[in-house]
Amino acid sequence: MASNPEITDTCNPVPISQEDIEAADKLKNTANDYFKKQNYDTAIEYYTKAIEKNPNNAVLHANRSIANLRLENFGYALNDASTAISLDRSYTKAYYRRAAAHMSLGKYKLALKDFEYVTKVRPNDQDAKVKYNECNKIVKKIAFENAISVDKKEVSITDSINLDAMTIEDEYEGPELEDGKVTVKFVTELMNHYEQQKTLHKKYAYKILIDVKAYLQQQPSLIDIKVQDDEKFTVCGDIHGQYYDLMNIFKLNGLPSETNPYLFNGDFVDRGSFSVECIFTLFSFKLLYPNHFYMSRGNHETRDMNRMYGFMGEVTSKYTTQMADLFTEVYNWLPLAHCINGRVLVMHGGLFSKDNVTLDDIRNVDRNKQPPEDESDFLDRKFVSAPEVTPMAGRAPSRRGVGCQFGPDVTAAFIQSNGLDYVIRSHEVKDAGYEVAHNGKCITVFSAPNYCDTMGNLGAFITMNGKDLKPNFTSYEAVVSVKHNKII
Repeated sequence: MASNPEITDTCNPVPISQEDIEAADKLKNTANDYFKKQNYDTAIEYYTKAIEKNPNNAVLHANRSIANLRLENFGYALNDASTAISLDRSYTKAYYRRAAAHMSLGKYKLALKDFEYVTKVRPNDQDAKVKYNECNKIVKKIAFENAISVDKKEVSITDSINLDAMTIEDEYEGPELEDGKVTVKFVTELMNHYEQQKTLHKKYAYKILIDVKAYLQQQPSLIDIKVQDDEKFTVCGDIHGQYYDLMNIFKLNGLPSETNPYLFNGDFVDRGSFSVECIFTLFSFKLLYPNHFYMSRGNHETRDMNRMYGFMGEVTSKYTTQMADLFTEVYNWLPLAHCINGRVLVMHGGLFSKDNVTLDDIRNVDRNKQPPEDESDFLDRKFVSAPEVTPMAGRAPSRRGVGCQFGPDVTAAFIQSNGLDYVIRSHEVKDAGYEVAHNGKCITVFSAPNYCDTMGNLGAFITMNGKDLKPNFTSYEAVVSVKHNKII
């Protein structure tokens, strides 16, 4: 039998009465019922109550771990799984769940150790074998990339693409760029083309990516947006590859135009099966209306997230591995934040792990990179680790295992020192599609309804006018058939 992977947490059993053991079992059963109903928050509440009665039960910690995984609270899930292992070193489910948490946090080597242990203990577990092989491929790929990386300056994928060598086949009947440019006709036909689940020709796809990258390279890391007094402006949150819900936003709120500007606040891809369709639609609007259509970088516009949550595989399947790598280059140049009329700051995750950050600090960030490992590089890490809102004062470790949670005092100090009215962020699922927190000074908007086809949440977007910038919320349900947004 393989030796156990290193235990990160230890737990000494404490004396428990039979009465508390029985009470914990009842609470666990209640939690399990909520879990089956996909009510993970309530399930966690009851698992927590059960653990308070019987902290020695490894199953309780492991069950709370899987519930936290479903909510993407990867840091909490990791701690619970490690505690379960410390209580029962032969508990394979706990290793499996810790491996899943490590994977989600990009700690692939640690995940591989746990998956390896499970496959050796349970050699007939086919799912564990698949997960082990997937993780092993990622570890080897990363090692290979590190081995061949150029020390001084990486060679641009853009420079290796020869558009002239790409021919348009006679049988292609999809949308076409006009003189190499995105037009209203092109975008309209593209959206219809995608609704029929057809593919944009690779020559046009590559051209869009090359043009978007060239434009974004000229932009600062913080974009200042001017909205006129009588002009409507719309802010959307995470889309996550849910193309038909993206189309529903445009149906409800109108197509983007010079008189109907939009800002999409990161996490355009991953999870849903139509991420390619979402990102090319959004990038097309960006090229069509560069001064009236804006896009922020989210934590899913990164290489590791795209490996883990489907986008890289989707691009490779629909196009090529080369295009998947090109997307990484383009994402590196997406702006990190936008400021509307100098009064409303919009960024994907939230505020910082340090005080006294100014808008100029954000504006001057060198963003052309992947998430740094150095926690002290707080400006860069903030945008990709995506901090979370908490009602408690101060800062605390994030539930997701990276970044931090920030309280109302942190928000108040930041907006006061930077002359802001409030902050808009995204990143977290909310039942109504939005949440107003910190005395109205921190607003979350999430635009992917029924996230992952399991959460049952509404999506939402925010509209405001330039005069008062008062946020107005529109919530909406997912499109009728989940198969529209996820291949089943």
